[in-house]
Amino acid sequence: MKKNNSMWKFLMRAVASTVFVFAFGQAAHAQDAKIPVVAAENFYGDVVQQLGGDRVDVTSILSNPDQDPHLFEASPKTARALQHASLVVYNGADYDPWMTKLLNVSKNDKRKTIVAAELIGKKSGDNPHLWYDPSTMPAVARAVSAALASADPAHKAAYDANLAKFLDSLKPIADKVAALRSQYAHVSVTATEPVFGYMSDAIGLDMRNQRFQLAAMNDTEASASDIAAFERDLRERRVRALIYNSQATEALTKRMLKLAQQSHVPTVSVTETQPAGKNYQQWMLAQLDALGNALAAGSANKGTTQ
Repeated sequence: MKKNNSMWKFLMRAVASTVFVFAFGQAAHAQDAKIPVVAAENFYGDVVQQLGGDRVDVTSILSNPDQDPHLFEASPKTARALQHASLVVYNGADYDPWMTKLLNVSKNDKRKTIVAAELIGKKSGDNPHLWYDPSTMPAVARAVSAALASADPAHKAAYDANLAKFLDSLKPIADKVAALRSQYAHVSVTATEPVFGYMSDAIGLDMRNQRFQLAAMNDTEASASDIAAFERDLRERRVRALIYNSQATEALTKRMLKLAQQSHVPTVSVTETQPAGKNYQQWMLAQLDALGNALAAGSANKGTTQ
């Protein structure tokens, strides 16, 4: 009988040990599980990655800098990613309307959604290229950090530290904008689309041909008089620089770019998608540096007027 009791105790200890190991393993897995995040645009995804580090698993939907974002069509893969996401970040202001549709058919009561446009008070009809507005990313970063801390309170201190680091890393961008503003405020420039509009406003540039830009953005035909005014600005070098969306390949965009080059008006490429190999901060600074170089070159050209 004693032998049987010993065997029974041994089995019970073995079962208890197995249950403990299983439970510990499950708890460890839960603790190590990354927060699934979907970002509509890769620059928002990059910010989430910088804030979440190895605690997040980020899927960015629009991530190809060679593709026109306006031509994007959502796929079943996109819908599946949203279904499992704990956090979703997108632009809003009608820039990515497919996100709203996908979220409506992919219900998840536990999913947190952050819309950049709502954070900074922008709506349908406003310029939707919000990531060029210096106020956008600090607001998005704070909202993302709070959402991550809510989903994973055990690592709140890390998220807070990452947020402080991220906000500090934006200072060189603000400094560059201030430097350009002090040197080039009220200088005339033009653009094929209003992609860079908010940054241009922050610098204080005089942006010309805005009706043409809106037509290009909305894929409608610019009027003959607007096209003629744009061409005259380039031919007569009434502008210091042409800012163009290098992801848009419309014939009229290419025509204006060629005319600028022929007229020796410096050109600046901007994109709607963050380039591979760069984070958000590097991307913004590179474009601001390119703009500064173009404005300096434009001021050196004889015959250029403001």
